[in-house]
Amino acid sequence: MGAPMLEELSVRNYALIDSISISFEDGFNVLTGETGAGKSIIVGSLSFLMGAKADTDVIRTGTEEAGVTAVIAIGGKNRDPLEWLEKRDIIPDDGRIIVRRNIKTSGRSSIYIQDVPVTRADLADFMALICDIHGQHNHESLLRKEIHRRYLDRFAGLEEETAQFNRIFLELAEKKKTLENSLGSERDRNNRIEVLTYAVEEIDKAAPRSGESRELEGEAQRLGDFERLAGQVNSAAAALYDGEASALSLARRARSALDAAAAIDSSLGGIQKRLDDLYFEAEDISEEFRSYRDNLTYDPERLEEVEERLALLYRLKKKYAGNVPQTASRAAEVSGGSAEDAILAYRARAAEEIEALSGAGENREKLKADIAALEKDIASRAASIGAKRKTGALKLGERITAILSRLGMPNARFSAAVLPKGQGSGAPGALVCGPWGAEDVEFLISANTGEPLKDLSRIASGGELSRVMLAIKTVLSDGGAEGIDSSPETLVFDEIDTGIGGEVALAVGEYLVKIGSSKQIFCVTHLASIAVRADNHLRVEKKVVLGKDGGNRTLTLVAALGNEERRQEIARMLAGDAGKVALAHADELLLKYGIK
Repeated sequence: MGAPMLEELSVRNYALIDSISISFEDGFNVLTGETGAGKSIIVGSLSFLMGAKADTDVIRTGTEEAGVTAVIAIGGKNRDPLEWLEKRDIIPDDGRIIVRRNIKTSGRSSIYIQDVPVTRADLADFMALICDIHGQHNHESLLRKEIHRRYLDRFAGLEEETAQFNRIFLELAEKKKTLENSLGSERDRNNRIEVLTYAVEEIDKAAPRSGESRELEGEAQRLGDFERLAGQVNSAAAALYDGEASALSLARRARSALDAAAAIDSSLGGIQKRLDDLYFEAEDISEEFRSYRDNLTYDPERLEEVEERLALLYRLKKKYAGNVPQTASRAAEVSGGSAEDAILAYRARAAEEIEALSGAGENREKLKADIAALEKDIASRAASIGAKRKTGALKLGERITAILSRLGMPNARFSAAVLPKGQGSGAPGALVCGPWGAEDVEFLISANTGEPLKDLSRIASGGELSRVMLAIKTVLSDGGAEGIDSSPETLVFDEIDTGIGGEVALAVGEYLVKIGSSKQIFCVTHLASIAVRADNHLRVEKKVVLGKDGGNRTLTLVAALGNEERRQEIARMLAGDAGKVALAHADELLLKYGIK
């Protein structure tokens, strides 16, 4: 499977969960259990790991910290998450990433991707490339209009074309900015050159090195705390080799005595060799430590030099590190780097700007010609993309409307609206382009006959929104000339079966299986006709246990079901118990859709 796959989810002290570890397979995973068993807690813990806001209420009563950890397999085709990790120097281990998030009763939290600490915003950004949750309260991605544009472009096979358009658009914007700067007054231009030249000279004179401040801070700490360091070194030397009671002296005496004993009893030879090794190792350590001690000197002049250098680097950081232009070409240079890297990035950008400003007169005409050519290219590409979007939007609307009809929304009408961007202050009818074309895309829906098309956010039912997403993913997973769904998502559908049954439930199961052939699906359901089609069946249940304080405690447990256990669970979902009739019905469903 090409998409990043959630292999394992471990949850500790979260709500009613004490400690569980859930393994998921690729394909279609289903989670079932009695109402109130805690299925929503599992989905909530996953939302927590995806960067959702959380307070200390999620911590299980009587504990100090809650934590959720996931093991995620990322294949070589998953460009977006891999590029995200690469920019931050986070390296997968054997194609896997471990993501952890903890929260303490004090309100403090910690988040790690591998062993690299990240912010909650970073976590949400990364996990959005991995997993998408759709349920009663989780539809953020479907309600974002930028996602609508991406879905339509993917369906219409426009991803590469729009990516190329975006690159040209950014190049045009950069050239326009350069031209605008070059058209400023000679005085303003000269002042700017003077300021930038001073900055370049100041940075060159200081000649900062990458990571230098971190090295100097360590040296300053050693020099500033020399007295305590020397005291500890002398104590260690006394214990190691100075005096009759030192480790080396005692080892020497023990070795001499054991040599004599081994001469009498050869069975001590093994111990004798080990003691010899210990003695020689102690000698080596003593020599190395003696050299360190002999060279340990207090240098107040060096401390002053280090502190002066740190002060200089701090001033440069304050002046320049926060002023690096975050253009596409520079963002990667400073991401995750040291303060000195940011200073040097500013210096490089300033030098480029000096060169551009210095030759502004000569370059201005060339810039104008380049801009005119790019604008013509942009207009041509925008027209082509716009025409293909309109054609694709009609087909997408028809396909999704047809699928929604089978998913229990027979009167629904879905539309992908492709609207020209606002005219702004330009001439009437003038083409207005953004980074991805000349149109805005918005998904609209009418859930009932006679109702006008509305944006998706005005649909009240989470179950309906989940079915809309299921229909979109089904269409995108079809492949063919209209494009395939190359998104790297694990899809979570939380109670997608709300308010449906019968043939509609069978259709929902069919579409989940269809998407599960190329994606990892995680579905919380109450319907046996959906659960029976899963590749991997997990059951959630509550259990009352005796706590350490002697009182009863309620825990949520999760277990993967074998064939017989699954048979019993399907029967329970059908009839509330595992009687003969229910088991016979379960066998029939499993024979038809599940276990062969």
